[in-house]
Amino acid sequence: MPAHALTTEFLQSLTERRPVRGAVLFFDTEVKGFCLELRASGGATYYFRYRDGDRRIRFCHLGGLRDTMLADARTLAHQMRRMVAEGGDPKVERQRFRSAPRFAEFVETRYLPHVRARKRSWATDASLLQRHVLPEFGEFRLNRVRRADVLAFQHGLQQRGYAPGTCNRVLSLLKFVFSCAVRWEVLPPGGNPCEGVEPLAEAGGCERFLSTTEVRRLFAELEHNPNVMVCQVIRLLLYTGARKREILDARWEHVDLERRLLTVPLSKSGRPRHIPLSDAAVELLRSLPREAESPWVFCNPRTGRPPVSIFYAWDTIRRRAGLPDVRLHDLRHSFASFLVNAGRSLYEVQKLLGHYDPKVTMRYAHLAPGALVDAANIVGRLVYEEALRTPLREPG
Repeated sequence: MPAHALTTEFLQSLTERRPVRGAVLFFDTEVKGFCLELRASGGATYYFRYRDGDRRIRFCHLGGLRDTMLADARTLAHQMRRMVAEGGDPKVERQRFRSAPRFAEFVETRYLPHVRARKRSWATDASLLQRHVLPEFGEFRLNRVRRADVLAFQHGLQQRGYAPGTCNRVLSLLKFVFSCAVRWEVLPPGGNPCEGVEPLAEAGGCERFLSTTEVRRLFAELEHNPNVMVCQVIRLLLYTGARKREILDARWEHVDLERRLLTVPLSKSGRPRHIPLSDAAVELLRSLPREAESPWVFCNPRTGRPPVSIFYAWDTIRRRAGLPDVRLHDLRHSFASFLVNAGRSLYEVQKLLGHYDPKVTMRYAHLAPGALVDAANIVGRLVYEEALRTPLREPG
């Protein structure tokens, strides 16, 4: 039973290695247990060899050489090896998962009902699945999708001209759907074909930060612009660092001016969050007119509901202020940048912005190099002063 690195070059040399009679097993040097059986007839088959719970040697069929790509066979072998390490038996598991549902059926009967009840952006998931994923994988059984298929799908999205960010969002969704299938035991452990598929490189961060001069230009325009309600929304976005919908959908019952908090019952993270209100924000909110019959802080008088969009009004304001490239969301980035540049910690920024994952807040770390140098100097001074206090000892 010779050991060889099972590579494309090795497979091309199989004719010279064919036995006169019977069969020979070539074991891969990369994935333990992964092997290729080469028969005297010239046929070849991939297998995974392992020991079951009774320590008996078992072979699990992975596919024929002509029908199965080497990378797919190695991925399967790696998954089975992980399964054995976790106490599973690939033969038993393969039998149990052989009747996996089709991708479209799983999405319709399991995935979408799950996210409708738990994910605010489930409609976006449904749209991306319908537009991009189901046409490609809808008829596949879940356990028949391979990493090579996912890579080809990713490449196809690129070829059709979609931006890297869009391709990555679709890949992330596909990966999550398969993760749910594994978690719900529709697929075996390690059965996610998206594992190991790297996201595409995206362009550098698109955050835009307002300077103090630009803030003055913006506020000068807000003083004279006739769209008073949108101007107040823009001020409040910059005073609080809140997300656009958190302000547009705000209700008076969630505004506590005594405790200086605006409560968002269901934030982007799926949890309630409390936005601290500065003096400027409190003053602005106190100045707003309150309609007795309307619960909304900002209300479209024609619909009686919060504004659906303020883009066109904002577009006019930003152009008149000489800021045509500034997005509404950049007001949130600017709020963070002012905090960091004023020496506030990233922990404080994280809490004020409502970031559930601190890694998201780390995008602002580069804005405070001076603060980091000051922190490093603290250690430098301590070490230097300690060195001066400690007399040198003579050697020996």
